[in-house]
Amino acid sequence: MTSQPDRHDSPLACATAAPVTSVVFDLDGVLVNSFAVMREAFTLAYAEVVGDGEPPFEEYNRHLGRYFPDIMRIMGLPLEMEEPFVRESYRLAHRVEIFDGVPELLSELRRRGVRLAVATGKSGPRARSLLDTLGIRDWFDAVLGSDEVARPKPAPDIVLKAMDLLAADPARTVMVGDAVTDLASARAAGVTAVAALWGETDEKTLLAAEPDVVLRRPAELLPLCPEVVDGVTSRTTSERSPR
Repeated sequence: MTSQPDRHDSPLACATAAPVTSVVFDLDGVLVNSFAVMREAFTLAYAEVVGDGEPPFEEYNRHLGRYFPDIMRIMGLPLEMEEPFVRESYRLAHRVEIFDGVPELLSELRRRGVRLAVATGKSGPRARSLLDTLGIRDWFDAVLGSDEVARPKPAPDIVLKAMDLLAADPARTVMVGDAVTDLASARAAGVTAVAALWGETDEKTLLAAEPDVVLRRPAELLPLCPEVVDGVTSRTTSERSPR
């Protein structure tokens, strides 16, 4: 039996009205579990640039989804931390894992003809390198980083650029993220804001931001994304709404 997503007054509350043909994903905490790697890279960068003391990783974690330099400015930390953080992130990339259920989700979405993009707080080169390392970059029509738009999340620029590259209809596009900044970026871009709760996210904070749709497992996205045939969607038998 296919589990159904929780809808919170969503534009997709009647999924047959505007079935999804394009999906924009955040990367960390949604497609991949990079939490341990980020913690280690942040700790090493803090020790190298700031010195002794406890690295404020929990505060850093609260700002995930934003571009790293923006987080440093918010936290009052030296921008010089970016170089060792990025260096260590590349070095440790082989330890990042894809979340269970994500490969199957991406494969099925591609089979259905749904167009896929990544819009991440990482830089574009680092995001593409990580997806190459994991062997899943080819599943995406576009991979964008925060350094490739004028204004990173929570501004809408990265979602708007992804939609432009996908030739996407905003009414048939969702943004799947695990941070409040993802939801804000989605809403500002005029697309449905979907919260992913299977990672390390602060569930209470994310739900307080009132996402349009809440997913607790990757497969719960599938009922919103019927098969696309020549630009027209057709729902599979198991996912049709009862009459």
